Amino acid sequence: MIKILKYNETDKKDLFLRDSGKTLISDTVNDIIRDVRKRKDSALFEYTLKFDKAQLKELEVSNSEIENAVKSVSPKLLKVMERASDNIRAFHKNQVRPGFITNGKDGVISGQRVLPIERVGLYVPGGTAAYPSSVLMNCIPAVIAGCELIVMTTPPSSDGTVNPAILAAAKIAGVQRIFKVGGAQAVAALAYGTQTIPCVDKIVGPGNAYVAEAKRQVFGKVAIDMIAGPSEILIVADDSCNPEYVAADLLSQAEHDKMASAVLVTDSQRLADSVSNAIERQIPRLLRADIARASIDNNGKIIIADSLWAAVDIANELAPEHLEICTDNPFDYLSSIKNAGSVFLGKYCPEAVGDYFAGPNHTLPTSGTARFSSPLSVDDFVKKTQYTYYTEDGLNKIAYDIDTFAKAEGLTAHAKSVTIRFEGSENK
Repeated sequence: MIKILKYNETDKKDLFLRDSGKTLISDTVNDIIRDVRKRKDSALFEYTLKFDKAQLKELEVSNSEIENAVKSVSPKLLKVMERASDNIRAFHKNQVRPGFITNGKDGVISGQRVLPIERVGLYVPGGTAAYPSSVLMNCIPAVIAGCELIVMTTPPSSDGTVNPAILAAAKIAGVQRIFKVGGAQAVAALAYGTQTIPCVDKIVGPGNAYVAEAKRQVFGKVAIDMIAGPSEILIVADDSCNPEYVAADLLSQAEHDKMASAVLVTDSQRLADSVSNAIERQIPRLLRADIARASIDNNGKIIIADSLWAAVDIANELAPEHLEICTDNPFDYLSSIKNAGSVFLGKYCPEAVGDYFAGPNHTLPTSGTARFSSPLSVDDFVKKTQYTYYTEDGLNKIAYDIDTFAKAEGLTAHAKSVTIRFEGSENK
């Protein structure tokens, strides 16, 4: 059963969204990465047989496999994914930023170019956690950014096939090449390349603890989006809320993972008790009831605050991945939210709207990192290059300033690289 805590009577360490214990998998992941770097495709075939029980002849998904997958997906789901992709594109197009140029005195020019990252790799989970929505969310911003090559890795089923909905989503989103590889070995292949899988410049997408650790270890060789932890939701709700709705929203995250966390912060003891009871009624009806039960029992919390404004303060302290403001006047609180991955406003905006359809990205910072990081966006698929141009007259006017600054740092060669241009008439 979910825990009910009173904020002013609880040790602050008990309020964090989940147990922060870490699985010791670093050495295992390191061994896998080294093996893939050394043996490349051969290692991938072996790991796919070992972990996914799939005996593959080819790592890459063929065009015919993609076409057959699209045909096998229900027309209804295809239309839903297309409408969702339209919303995602419309939202993310607003994130495109232009470069700029400034023209200063004496012919000085400076500016910034915004350029797409050339090659990106998308990791998409498979098996029981096959999410075509993540394909759309991770690929579409990269397409809008203008990335030249977008490849995807995802673990196959034991029969060597990939979830058809994932392949259909990949075609809708604009993925160019797809590979049947999962786990840490897929991350290693994307980072270092193999005979079949090209190396990329950035890896994005969620995965299990092994994938997250692999992303951590290859960071520096390639860029990554974030080290994502288990999913989490925090709901701020008042006494007017329907407890059945609140319970359902909490369980929408609890069913993701036994380590997921679902937290309600309210100023109403009545709502707290009613939501607790509603959760107990709803869990047995869920397809993933065992996962939701473990999540709620181990990481679920209802925190009773003195007021809704105090509840907002608690939300900012915990910096959740998903934050719902379930009140009649949610916009009254929005400007006070400082730390949250994505905010869902009102009693008719459950977090699932954002997972699938609304348009804002659902790849979000977890584990309190919303204090300093952001949702996946077009910005994650671009880089910025600066440029500067000085005329002879422009440099001459600042030569003394640079000379002074460089010598203060003991870098006389820096100073000389400027002043040499004005030593004697022959250098003018």
